[in-house]
Amino acid sequence: MSRLPSLARASLATRLLVAALLVILVSLPLAGLSLAHHFRASATAAFDERLAALLNVVIAEVRYDEVEQRLLHERSLGDPRFEQVFSGWYWQVSDGAERVLTSRSLWDQRLPVVPSSGPEVRDVTGPRGVPLRLIERDIRLAPLEAPLHVGVALSREALDAELAGFTRLLGLSLLGLALLLLVALAAQVRWALAPLRRLQADLHAVENGDAERLDTRLPGELSRLAGAINAVLARDRRLMERARPAAGNLAHALKTPVSGLYTQADGLEEPQRQRMQAELRRIDEAVRHHLARASAAGEAGLHRPIRCLEVLAPVLEGLGRLAERRGIRLNHSLPEAMTLRMDPQDLQELVGNLLENALRWADSRVILAGRSEAGGSWLEVEDDGPGMSEAQRRQAMARGARLDEVRSGSGLGLAIVADLVALHGGSLSLDRSRLGGLAVRVWLPTRPLTEAGPPDRQDG
Repeated sequence: MSRLPSLARASLATRLLVAALLVILVSLPLAGLSLAHHFRASATAAFDERLAALLNVVIAEVRYDEVEQRLLHERSLGDPRFEQVFSGWYWQVSDGAERVLTSRSLWDQRLPVVPSSGPEVRDVTGPRGVPLRLIERDIRLAPLEAPLHVGVALSREALDAELAGFTRLLGLSLLGLALLLLVALAAQVRWALAPLRRLQADLHAVENGDAERLDTRLPGELSRLAGAINAVLARDRRLMERARPAAGNLAHALKTPVSGLYTQADGLEEPQRQRMQAELRRIDEAVRHHLARASAAGEAGLHRPIRCLEVLAPVLEGLGRLAERRGIRLNHSLPEAMTLRMDPQDLQELVGNLLENALRWADSRVILAGRSEAGGSWLEVEDDGPGMSEAQRRQAMARGARLDEVRSGSGLGLAIVADLVALHGGSLSLDRSRLGGLAVRVWLPTRPLTEAGPPDRQDG
């Protein structure tokens, strides 16, 4: 039963070849058995006809000499093997008693006698244990009263050798035919599935961001499928292009009334003013959080590779000036060749929130590092601030936990990062920094996590 799931996931080419192999393994042996049976019957019938002809010749030449009172055979059957001792070619005439006439080849041996009115053919064992094919019948010869039993036997060696040779030749021919059919079917399957391989390659190119649509120059059935997929891709692309401007417009639309409410709250007396400002901050953070999620492009598929250092240059420049004003050193060690398959805006949002959070809590230093590995890339932001306790880190990474509930005042940025990482099929971990503060590590896959998982992190 364990093989059934693997067969269910087998490729179309494997399925077709397995089905063809099963048909060949069933049909060719059956055809071979049928041919071998018919050839055996035909060869045996021809052998028996030869025996019957020789029997008729023996019967025609048998005479009884009344003077000497003995059986005579007046002339040779024309084959010297009847004269060679124990050659395997024998004939015999007998009345079942004293009168016996045999070929010279029988010498002092005798064939078994079984009375038979008509010609009967059977297999017997002859002199020296040689298998024989025997034909026999009873005749009446004047003036004898008792019937004479006439038999002719030939060795089966020639017949058996002919049958064995045909069986061997048939087996080799069927084996060659099976191999030829398999090669032809494999070529046919490969040729027939070539459009599917092209479609698969196009899908891979779209997934990696190297193409925006599938090639529809395919057979009719696949062409319609590729067209439908292109329509879905185009619709999703339009929806994404509309979603981001809509999210930005919504942010601007909400910013003005929230700012107005802040102004009105300043005119209230305590403690109403503090409660109003706290609620407004919650509204502002929630709006920013959900707008960031709405503007995210999604997992790594369908994006072209981007150079991380080139895309993050504006973010590092802007936050670098902010760090200088706060007296904090912001360093980065991103390889120039490091690339990721994701939307540039998503990468800027992700790294920007990590660096803003680190600058908010750092005392004097923040480090951004990155490196590529097989299957994905690591991004790491460390600070020398107060950090988080182990219990806080465990609570933050628990399923369903909100980072802003664990670390008040900084959770919004980390929550946005967590959502972006999840949307791109990556993973997020929190640890103690070598600088003494918090270290946030992000792993982003080259492909979605359904195909590759994050490797074990080894610091050093």
